[in-house]
Amino acid sequence: MNNNFISHFSIIEDPRSSNKQHQLMDILFLSMCAVLSGAEGWEDIEDFGHAKIDWLKQYLPFNKGIPRHDTIARVLCRIEPASIQTCFINWVKDIALQCDADVIAIDGKTARRSFTTKDRKNALHMVSAWSCAHGLVLGQRKVDDKSNEITAIPELLDILDIKGCTLTMDAMGCQHAIVEQIQAKGGDYVIALKGNQGTLNEEVKAWFQKAWREKYSGIVHEEYEDTDTGHGRIEVRRCLQVEIDTKWLKEGTKWRSVNSVIQIDSERHVHGKVTTETRYYLSSLSVDAERANRIIRQHWEVESMHWTLDMTFKEDSSRIRRGNAAEVMNALRKVALNVVKNDTTRKASMKRKLKMAALDDNFRAELLLGV
Repeated sequence: MNNNFISHFSIIEDPRSSNKQHQLMDILFLSMCAVLSGAEGWEDIEDFGHAKIDWLKQYLPFNKGIPRHDTIARVLCRIEPASIQTCFINWVKDIALQCDADVIAIDGKTARRSFTTKDRKNALHMVSAWSCAHGLVLGQRKVDDKSNEITAIPELLDILDIKGCTLTMDAMGCQHAIVEQIQAKGGDYVIALKGNQGTLNEEVKAWFQKAWREKYSGIVHEEYEDTDTGHGRIEVRRCLQVEIDTKWLKEGTKWRSVNSVIQIDSERHVHGKVTTETRYYLSSLSVDAERANRIIRQHWEVESMHWTLDMTFKEDSSRIRRGNAAEVMNALRKVALNVVKNDTTRKASMKRKLKMAALDDNFRAELLLGV
């Protein structure tokens, strides 16, 4: 296993044609080490460099010393995002072994303050693939300014190895082309349905009603119930998974890979107040209600990534927005998140490990360089 940041990211091309006083890898390595140590902006990165210059020189020359914060910003904002994403994907493949039964949650997140100051638009929105088995970001793609997640998801699937895995997505991923792509790559899926799916959503509801009226005669089905408690909350979840004949659907020929539909009824008891919710899903999986319920619950583990990026790395508060800088910094934060998640040498929270990385040169080298 090779988790050396320098060896993986040194292939990134320098966007500068001249005036290269500081080497690109010096700037990238400095920035990565600073982010891993809790740096949030350009000045933080420069300050970290001055404090740790002797340690940094153990691994790279830094012949011209530490670059100024405006130089760091100018260089990083010009790096081609595709190249850093390629390095990210290859690096993740080296640190995480493929897990055949993995559940991969696909979800999007906006860095809220990365918008342009002129019109407060075009904030960075990234669609990420989260491995529930490893607790790692497997890959990501930026959502184009004039597009949405529907176009970004296929691009992300192109670069992922999903054979033997089950992908979960919200209703945005409920598209013919996307489910066909998942199946073609040897994966399965569980995808949420909502009202924006129109006829399909109503047809699935009608299928459940038909199956119930006919007492599931000749229809494979299974039910599973579990109860979750904690923090003064009790939640009862009932999962009903029913085999479906896609010929019954109006566009059944486009949904040939759908084997079952899932209905989740949630009943929450919080401080004496009871709320209920019903959600529907399409799936290529055969009927196994306990497994279906578990997979749907695992999807929400991706929220731990969003929470960590916002609360620990302060991504929502970051005003980095010039050029490609927001996307590059997003990638560096996820590298930091992954290396800390992948670390088993110390038992501590993400926030505490970042502080350890800031204070302990050996721990930082261990995380980023495998030293």
